[in-house]
This record gives sequence, C-alpha cells and structure tokens, in this order.
Amino acid sequence: MVKFEVYTESNAPADARETLEEAREAFGFVPNLLGVLAESPAAVEAYTTLNRIYEDSGLDDEERQIVLLAISYENACHYCMAAHTATGKQAGLDEETLEALREGGPLPDAKQNALAEFARKVVRQRGELSGEDVDAFLEAGYLRKHVFDVLLGNAIKTLSNYANHIAGTPVDDRFESFEWSKPAA
Repeated sequence: MVKFEVYTESNAPADARETLEEAREAFGFVPNLLGVLAESPAAVEAYTTLNRIYEDSGLDDEERQIVLLAISYENACHYCMAAHTATGKQAGLDEETLEALREGGPLPDAKQNALAEFARKVVRQRGELSGEDVDAFLEAGYLRKHVFDVLLGNAIKTLSNYANHIAGTPVDDRFESFEWSKPAA
C-alpha cells in the first residue's frame, strides 16, 4: 500500500509551502488534511481557495458546518467528521444537532434538518435531485442560491473526503476527542 506523507511547511513541495504557512498562521497548526494535500500544490491551493469562497456563500457558519458534516457522514470520512464536529462546536452548533449529524439522523431544528437532508441527497443521488427535492428545500426557507452553496460544500468535501480515504489521513491531536466511525447499518 502506498504511504502518503503528511507534509509541514518545512518539508512540503516548494509550491505548497506558502499555503501551509498561511494555514499555520490562521489555525495555529497545519491540519493533517492540508499536509496530505500538499503532495499536490494545486490540490492544497484549490482546497483552501474553495474554503475561502465557501465562507462567503449565502449560508451562515452553522449552516456551512451542517452541510460539511452531512456530506462527510454520507462519504464516511473519519477525518472530516472529527474536524467538523470541532469546528461545528466553534460555529455554535449544539450537542443535540452535532450528535444527530454524527449519527446521520434528523436534526432538531426543522430548517436545519431540511438543509442536512438536502446535502445528504446531493451525495446519495449524485446531484440527480427531483423537482420535489429542490422544492422541499426551498419551502424550508432556503433560496435558490443556497442550492449552489450546498453544491460548493459538496465540491470541497468530495476533494477532502476522498483524499482522506485514499491517504488514510490521521486525525489531528486537537480533533481526537471527536474521533468518529460510521455506525453500522
């Protein structure tokens, strides 16, 4: 099996070092996901750029984390579930909502549940949503632009979830208390 390196800003390919340095400045550490993605300077730059763009989407902090957790659950990403549980807490998600997202269950808030369900369907149905699926999302109080904001979240998570599966990215120490594995069906 191929072993992937978890790079730091001192040993990463030269074209990825600046991105990792920026991550250390922003977070106080270089997340292992970025260290793995640094193997491809284009991939680590794409991931960080998409995240910056996503922060400017029409979804608020809590909603963005709901999307990222719902998608990471569907993709069974151990790393992203741990990391986004931590960042979801920081964004203000309560324990009941986080637990529901970590279990793939219904969220206590109806509007947030509609968001999570829509994000899950995007993954499960590979974007082949019915008009009824979109209508239900809009009827919950979201706007048409939010449909595309969810797709942006899916693009980000497809890159990170798949990278973590392939590389076996170790969970960062600061996320260890949120380690996760998908519940048995």
